This record gives sequence, C-alpha cells and structure tokens, in this order.
Amino acid sequence: MPEHHVWNLSIKEAAEVQRNLRSRVSLEDGFGEIRLIAGVDVGVPAKTNEGHSVVVVLTYPGFEIVEVQRAAEELQFPYIPGFLSFREAPVILKAFEKLEVVPDIVMVDGQGIAHPRGLGIAAHLGVILDLPTIGCAKSHLFGRYTEPGIERGSVSMVADRQGGQIGDVVRTRSGVKPVFVSPGNKISFSSAVKVVLDCAVKYRLPEPTRIAHKLASG
Repeated sequence: MPEHHVWNLSIKEAAEVQRNLRSRVSLEDGFGEIRLIAGVDVGVPAKTNEGHSVVVVLTYPGFEIVEVQRAAEELQFPYIPGFLSFREAPVILKAFEKLEVVPDIVMVDGQGIAHPRGLGIAAHLGVILDLPTIGCAKSHLFGRYTEPGIERGSVSMVADRQGGQIGDVVRTRSGVKPVFVSPGNKISFSSAVKVVLDCAVKYRLPEPTRIAHKLASG
C-alpha cells in the first residue's frame, strides 16, 4: 500500500492537496485485459458518525464475487461537498489494505476529475492506490452539460468553465435518470463510459458500485 498524506486537514489545506495531486492523474488507459473489477462504497449507520467501507472484487464480465473486504472507523472530516475523499478515503484505504487480489479497475461511488479542483474521491483514490479508477456518481457535482438522449447508451459531455471535457453523463437504462461518469486515474473518458455501460447489466447503477452499496448499507 503506497504512503499517503495526512487526512486531518483544514479546508484550505485539503484544497491544496487536491490541486497538487491533480497533476498526477493520468487520462490514458493504464490496463490491459480486465479480469477483475472492484466496487467501493461507504455507509454511515443512522445516528452515528462511523464509516463502514466495503471493497468488493468481481469477475469481469460475469460479476461474480471474488472477494469482499470491510473496515469501520469514526469519520474525522465533516461532510462538505467537494471534499468527500477526506471524509471517506481513510476508511476505504483500510479495506483495500486487506485485499488479497489486485483489481484491474476500481469503480467508486463518487466523482473522478469532474470536480472543482479536478480531484474527486475516485481520482484521489486512484492516485494513492496507483490503480485505474472510475468515478460513477448518482448526481451532478460540477461542470456544464446537456441531458443525454433517453435511450440506453446515450452520452453527453460534462465540461469545465473553459469548455474542456471533465466527464460524461451516461444513460444506463432507457428512460431512467443518467449517471455521471468521469475518469479517476489511468483511464480515458471513452473507456470509463464503456466499462460503466458494460457493468450496468440490469439496473441504473453498474454492478460494482451497486453491490458495494448494498453490502455497505446492510
């Protein structure tokens, strides 16, 4: 497990960490054949401030569970939009430390580079773990976009203030709300969209994050 920075920081310090780590993000595919894909999520039981993280590793394709690891700890950082990684990444990394297999790609319930400082939780984890990561979020955080078509597979670009691409809005089920997909690290925009669509076999959410969310909430 690579060394990582201190997490208990002020908002100003956390924003500076995000800006610095953004330069280490790669938007080129850094993987070969995908055999194993991991899903990541964190649940917080009602009336607590304890984060319960789950990393589930699945076969790809097929999505059979190969390994599940969990961790739990008190969350030290408050919930502030744009700083989710400082709240959830420490407990996620503890679950990753227990993994016996190394996934080819990691899918995170959150943003990749579609983020005000270009480093959402998927990108942050991708840099620290040095693994290909995808952010697949249920809601919009940052950037301009137009609604994609209503058919499954319809895609529209998410752009930053200068008009540069930072992600895609992807319709995974016809007539159902889209998801927001952005590269985290070591993956291209097109590959991130393809993997999410390949994993969304029955539901709006792709299997890795859907199963991780179910396990983290259970």
